[in-house]
Formats: sequence, structure tokens, C-alpha cells
Amino acid sequence: MTVILTGCAGFIGNAVALDLMDRGYQVLGIDNLNDYYAPQLKQDRLARLDGRSGFTFLQADISDRDAILALLDSHPGTRWLVHLAAQAGVRYSLQNPYAYAQSNLMGQVVMQELARHLPKLEHFVYASSSSVYGLDAELPFSEEQAADRPVSLYAATKRADEMMAHSYAHLYRIPCTGLRFFTVYGPWGRPDMAPWLFTDAILRGQPIKLFNNGQARRDFTYIDDIVAGVSAAMTRPPADGGAKAPPHALYNLGNNRPTELMDFIAEIERITGRKATLDPQPAQPGDMEATFADIERARRDLGFAPRTDLSRGLEHHIAWFRDYYGL
Repeated sequence: MTVILTGCAGFIGNAVALDLMDRGYQVLGIDNLNDYYAPQLKQDRLARLDGRSGFTFLQADISDRDAILALLDSHPGTRWLVHLAAQAGVRYSLQNPYAYAQSNLMGQVVMQELARHLPKLEHFVYASSSSVYGLDAELPFSEEQAADRPVSLYAATKRADEMMAHSYAHLYRIPCTGLRFFTVYGPWGRPDMAPWLFTDAILRGQPIKLFNNGQARRDFTYIDDIVAGVSAAMTRPPADGGAKAPPHALYNLGNNRPTELMDFIAEIERITGRKATLDPQPAQPGDMEATFADIERARRDLGFAPRTDLSRGLEHHIAWFRDYYGL
């Protein structure tokens, strides 16, 4: 039972790889180990997979057609393709838009072409984002909303991925599922995200850059709950409903409990026993004021039920952070 998994050195992808192997799957992990953030962290995540039975690593860029489509010869029996690699980050898309076109658009097409030609493929699962909801979305965010007014290039590329997957499902009847992740945090997380940045600043006694005076709410979702959602989705491909109902599904994977940013900081202060120093900054282009996942569809179809509350999740995150950096 082979799974091709992209982004295996990334935060979510690495955790999914471990879960898949624990459940007996063979995993071919793909990652380009780029330097968007410290490559050492990615290497350290990969080290968790080294030596595990059933894991093979391929260092390659998902937009490299030759490298990716060569898998048609080397892994023709693949039954699942879990595509989690992407150029992440809202603010970085203002600095380097080409990286998003290369990875999130071209990379998505290449992976879908691989899926199209794998003869035994049962399901193509790919990462989307809560950022797709953009302007005018009503809280809580529901998959029924149009999501057609993105406020960042990153969000636009992730919504484009969803549209491309829908077209492949329609044209080639490939079962495809997009997962809209909501602010994932926990051990081995991403250094460009608020949970890491705030924890790092508080533990080192440095100021936290607080954009928009902290007037934001986020649906912080613990990594183990996200992994459970990915695993459940992988083995539940959407049904083919005919010409007007292609086998394509979208699901919100969130905690369903948005938290005020100042309350989030207060919880880190409580756990660390240290006081934050705040550096107020203006609102940043591309940032959303609030995210809040309606998870009824995922609950119904996938049995998705987040189990980790913010306090417990942050305790795990901070304990790992202190151990990793010796703080």
C-alpha cells in the first residue's frame, strides 16, 4: 500500500508521514528542502523518518515535470497521492510572487498530471487553506461560500488549486479532495507562524510585533487533529455523481473555536511564566481579520472531531520548543 506524499519535510507533511507509517503504509516522501525558512529544521524533521521501515525519500521540486512524472515508471502501483507541498505564507507572497506561481500553480498541475496517469490511483488529496475565504466571508467559514475574493496572492493560488482539482475530477473522473487547513500549530511547527514567533519572542525576552493592534481572531488547530483529518480524508474518496457532480470535495479542517490574539498571547504567558513585550504595528496587507471553521461537513463525512484544546496544545508546543532550542 504505497502513498506518495509531498512536503514530507514540512510541518504537516512530516507528521502525516509518521502517522501513515505507523498504520502500515509504504511512503514515498518528496520535498525540495528549500530555504523559505531554516533548512536545518526540515532536515531535523526528516531525521524523524530516517531508518523507518517503509519510508523512501526523493529530493525533488514538485514543479519539475521530469522528476515527478518519472514516478509513473518507478511507482506505478501507487494508490494514494497526498499533496501537501506548497509555497506557504501570506506576507512572503508580497515579496516573491513567482515562488507561488511556480510551486502552487505549476506544482499543482504537475502533481495532478501524475495522478491522472497513475493506473491504480484511488484518491488525490491536496492541501488548501483557510485563506481562500478572503473578503466578505461570513463567520463561521463554510465550504458553501463562494471564496472568490482573495486578499493575498497566496490565497489566490490555493483557490486556483481547488478549481484545477475540480476540473481534473470532471475531465478524468479522478477522485480529488481539498483540505482547507486553519492555522495549524504544535511541535515541529513553522517558524513563520504566530505560535512559533510569539513563543520565541516571549522565551527570549524580545518584543512581539503585534499587527493591527492585536485585533485578530484565529481558529488555531493542533497538529494531531489535522493529521487525523488528513488520514480520514485519504481513505474516503468522494463519490462520482455523474456529469454535473464530479468526484471532488472540499473540507474545512479547523478547531471550530476561534481565539482572540491577545488571549492567545496570554496563554503563552501563563504557560511560560513570562510576560510578553508588545510592539504594536499597523495591519499588514493580505492578513485576514478572523478565521473560524464550520466543520460540520468534515464531521459528517470524515468523522473529524478536534480533541486538543488550546491550553493543552500550547503546552505541548512550548515544551517541544524549549527542548529543541534548549531554552
